[in-house]
Amino acid sequence: MFTGIVEELGKIVKLEKSGTNLDITVEAGMTPELKIDQSVSHNGVCLTVVSTENEQYKVTAVKETLDKTNIGLLKTGDVVNLERGMKLGDRLDGHIVQGHVDQTATCKSLKEADGSWEFTFEYDPNIGNITIEKGSITVNGVSLTVVNSRINEFSVAIIPYTYEHTTFKYLKAGDTVNLEFDVIGKYVKRITELS
Repeated sequence: MFTGIVEELGKIVKLEKSGTNLDITVEAGMTPELKIDQSVSHNGVCLTVVSTENEQYKVTAVKETLDKTNIGLLKTGDVVNLERGMKLGDRLDGHIVQGHVDQTATCKSLKEADGSWEFTFEYDPNIGNITIEKGSITVNGVSLTVVNSRINEFSVAIIPYTYEHTTFKYLKAGDTVNLEFDVIGKYVKRITELS
């Protein structure tokens, strides 16, 4: 379980195919505190730590993850948003995030808005996910509030702190991002479909 509050940026230092899996080595300041079998969110994707050495740790992404997220698009040198699992009893500063990406989206546009930035994302509505105005959305592991919700797109406003401390500062139109829709909203939608 995560909150969508990014702890730090990690750098991809090595990518190795292992059958249909991808072993990913990440360099991050949090590495000395990580334990084997611990969950870490990488651009919103929950992956398990399988080894650590000095400032680097390794995780493995299976074919399902590579097919349904932007993890398979990573290149050596890329930067990812990192968050460790939340501790029971901590404040929930973002929203409830599972680290289970629902689908990807494309960054349609971005514009500076007098000290902040507005990013617009387009996604396939046929998968069945929805956003609502002022609802929660996780984009590449970052907990955000939806503005300008439409059938297949939405926008988010990014404050300077978030812009500087997440991968949003590297994002450009045409890039693929991971989306995790609000878990409560997903259950409500499913219940109404079954009624």
